[in-house]
Amino acid sequence: MQQLVRDTNAWACYDCGKCTATCPVARVGGSLSPRRHVLSANLGEETDPGRDDTLFTCLTCGLCESRCPAEVSYTGLVRRLREAAFDAKIEPECPHGGALQSVMRMMAKGGTQQDRLGWLTEDLKTDPKEGEVFLWTGCTGYYDAFFPEFDMKTVEGTKATVRILNHLGITPVVSPEERCCGHDLLWNGDRQSFDALARHNVELVRSSEAWMVVTPCAECARTWKIDYEPYFEGRIPQVVHLTELLEERFDDLRLKANGMNRVTYQDPCRLCRHMGVHDAPRKVLEAIPGIELEEMKSNRHGAACCAGGTWGNCDRFAKRIQIDRLREARATEAEVLVTACPKCQIHFRCAMKDPNFGSEISIEMLDVAEVVASALV
Repeated sequence: MQQLVRDTNAWACYDCGKCTATCPVARVGGSLSPRRHVLSANLGEETDPGRDDTLFTCLTCGLCESRCPAEVSYTGLVRRLREAAFDAKIEPECPHGGALQSVMRMMAKGGTQQDRLGWLTEDLKTDPKEGEVFLWTGCTGYYDAFFPEFDMKTVEGTKATVRILNHLGITPVVSPEERCCGHDLLWNGDRQSFDALARHNVELVRSSEAWMVVTPCAECARTWKIDYEPYFEGRIPQVVHLTELLEERFDDLRLKANGMNRVTYQDPCRLCRHMGVHDAPRKVLEAIPGIELEEMKSNRHGAACCAGGTWGNCDRFAKRIQIDRLREARATEAEVLVTACPKCQIHFRCAMKDPNFGSEISIEMLDVAEVVASALV
């Protein structure tokens, strides 16, 4: 515990309370207090991972860290404490019967045949084995299958990504052997399964000889760029979210009006606070003729999250956060809420199914890749 306190800078806590005052869960009535966790760690009281039932209610959104004057890595503290809890056979009560976690662990174990390329159509140019750019597609195919009641079409964002890459003259590697990046397992404490996925995926990209990994998923981008780094040997490929690549290749994009007028943008936690990417998606959206980007009340580093990043927070507090965020989106009078992470779409669509709110919070949602692909010349 003393080493963890040093590693996460918890010892430097001022006890000012800004973290708890900022915490989205605490602000909607939840009992989570980041300051209490930090204080307990400093006192050595967190050696028993089962003593605090709020350990798994943290969204790990990083909002508290962005406002911490002592630069405490609270998300790092929580993740390590969750690993200790998992080792002690303590896990969060995962929504959807834990089905998604089971699929991830099946992929980590290996030996299960997947239909990873079933979404590809003849007009999309990809290579299954080798190329300079590896497109990491993530779990969108699984999401769409798991949530038909939400009319999920997150795989459309994946298809749009391929169209954009082809437009830029890139034939990406899309591998049938891709597995989940392991983001959710890592953040819920299952380090062993994450380790198996990381080693498999890193070797897959290494064997493809790709020098760049591109993904339209904010969580995959964070995992590849930050959490996979220790697994690489030798040359490390450049890892970018799709919007970062589009910013780099901005002069090569030929865009036309796509019929959209006013849009607003949802900053994913992993992209905006964990990776510091704010401008790239905005620059691309604003480059589309006819589009006017209206910012929500909280945006960039201060943006409210979708409240469900690791499939462990599907409760009344998460729903309150989602509903409040959708109200912010509606207040902009935007026609479309643009996202850069498939999970944001899932959680907001789930919230919009609440019969108590109905049209008050309903808004059309599209992935940023879909918006850009519809504007390609």
